[in-house]
Order: sequence, then C-alpha cells, then structure tokens
Amino acid sequence: MATQAPSRDDVAAPATAPAVRLSGIRRAYGDVLAVDGVDLDIATGEFFTMLGPSGSGKTTTLRVIAGFERPDHGHVELSGVDVTRVAPSERDVNTVFQDYALFPHMTVLENVEYGLRVRGIAKQARRAKASEVLDRVRLPHVGARRPAQLSGGQRQRVALARAIANSPSVLLLDEPLGALDLKLRQEMQIFLKQLQRELGITFVYVTHDQEEALTMSDRLAVFNNGRIEQIGSPADVYEHPETEFVAGFVGVSNVLERNGRRFTIRPEKIAMSGEDGAGEPGVVSDVVYVGMVTRYAVDLDAGGTLVVVQQNLETSSQQALEARGRRVRLSWRPEHTYEIGKEGE
Repeated sequence: MATQAPSRDDVAAPATAPAVRLSGIRRAYGDVLAVDGVDLDIATGEFFTMLGPSGSGKTTTLRVIAGFERPDHGHVELSGVDVTRVAPSERDVNTVFQDYALFPHMTVLENVEYGLRVRGIAKQARRAKASEVLDRVRLPHVGARRPAQLSGGQRQRVALARAIANSPSVLLLDEPLGALDLKLRQEMQIFLKQLQRELGITFVYVTHDQEEALTMSDRLAVFNNGRIEQIGSPADVYEHPETEFVAGFVGVSNVLERNGRRFTIRPEKIAMSGEDGAGEPGVVSDVVYVGMVTRYAVDLDAGGTLVVVQQNLETSSQQALEARGRRVRLSWRPEHTYEIGKEGE
C-alpha cells in the first residue's frame, strides 16, 4: 500500500516560515535545462512576481510550486512543510491560468463551487461560499450564466473566484491577463492588487510584462536562462539593475562604458540642453514622438548612443521632430547611474 504524503495540516510548521521556499530547484527536459538551481523565499501575504522572457524558467518554477512538475533536484516548502513529493491536490495552493480553464457546460456558480464540491462541502454551504466570492470579484449577478455569455474580463474574474473559493494559502497566477486587451489588462492589474490586499493571500504571479510586474508587485524576481538574475522591490530592480540583462529587460535603460567600467542610466533621468549647455556633447540622430513623451537618440562625441525621454509639456510634434541633427549636451546626476557587471560575472 502506498504511504500517503503528509498534508500541510499534519505537520507543525514554524510560525515564521515563508509561504513558499524553493531550495536548489533544478528541472530539465532532456538536454534543455529549464530551471537551474533556483533558491527563493516568498513571504506570507506578499504579492510576488516572477518576471522574464519566454523560456526563462518562470512558468516551470510556478508549476514546480503547484506540483504539476516535480523537480529533478531541490525541495519545495509551503509554510515550512516539505511538499516536494506531495500531489498538487494535497497542496494548499490554487492556480489561475491564462485560458481561464472554466467548464463550459457549467454555470458560473457551478464553476465557482467546483472545488468545494470535490472537497465534499454540503450544497448549501458551498452555494453560500460561491455567492460570497462572486460578490468579492464584483460579479454578484452572473451566477446563472454560462462562461460563453461573459466577456474576457468577466471570465477571468470567475476563474479567480473559483481559485479563491477554497481559501488557499497561496494563489498561483500564470500570465492571467495575457489574453485581454490593453485597457482591460490595466483595469485588471488594479483589481488584482486590491483583491490581494483584501484577501491577505500570498500571490505568486508569472508574467513577461514589465509594466504588470512594476505595477502590482511587492517584490519581483527577474528570470533569465533558468536562473534568477535579481530579486527586489519594483523600485530597487528598476532603479538599481544588477546586470545588463535586468537593465535592458525591466523598462528601457542605457548602458554607458567609461574607463573600462559599465554604468546604466534610465532615459528619463537624462537632461538634454543646447550645445552651449553643460554635459557630454553629441548629435540627435533619431526622434520618436509618442504623444505624451518624445524619445531622442543621441550619438555622443565620446562614443556610444544614449536614449533620452522628455515629456512634451510645451513641445509640439513638429518641434520635437525638428531636433533631428541638432547638436546637444546631455547631463545627469551621479546618483542616477548604477554600475553593473558584465554578463556571466
């Protein structure tokens, strides 16, 4: 007879243990190393984002936490309990996917009740709980509809309602807003953060969208080639990137090399003045007018090109475009530069 793996309730866990702890996680598919020695602690009640390009290892890491993937090496702990070999259904987590994964033949209320029904919750109790969470996700009047009768944003909120109905300690979200248009995605970002604060549940969010990560996260981890390049608050990661990859992937950044040292500086931190001003001389080689701001590419006399972003407070599109070919000077405050190491160091 197979031995049942201990559930989270069977083992006393330290009160101060993180909601999620990954230790030395490695996962390979044949010759492809998807996750390469990831160590990570996520605090209880934290909105934590795993950010990176496609193939960086973030989704595989999320699936390891959920139990859908078993690591080749390393351990997964939830609230201090080792669940590395515990089945997904026995872990105190739920997952929300990009494609919603709703049952089309069920009503919205039946979809939200589903997990409670699997757990054997009585019909009246699960109906009351499902109605409560639909209220919480601002969908109090759609319980009798089928998923096909809802908009994309409504279906995503139903998927969220189903995931939180079981009151999991950790909610895993795998690119949940990827199928929505820009305006709705921005609205859902605000909604998700508000919901997380109301619930107090630990959210672990996967995305390749830098704006989403910066907007919603308490902390984020930047993934690249199966490894974590940097962990920190959105402000820390944006303003103080530790590697050239992070500087280039999280927002837009300039990399400047002087005297054998490499520095990064964000375009909005650079001041551009006429050629009689102070700073490094150069020539505006390109201008891109994008409404609220204009991006200027400036070829420096000393070598290299810097991108400068300026708000169009009193500048028309014609005035901005006329700057092409003009000699200018660029200056910035020393505290707005950050030294970075070379890739691989």
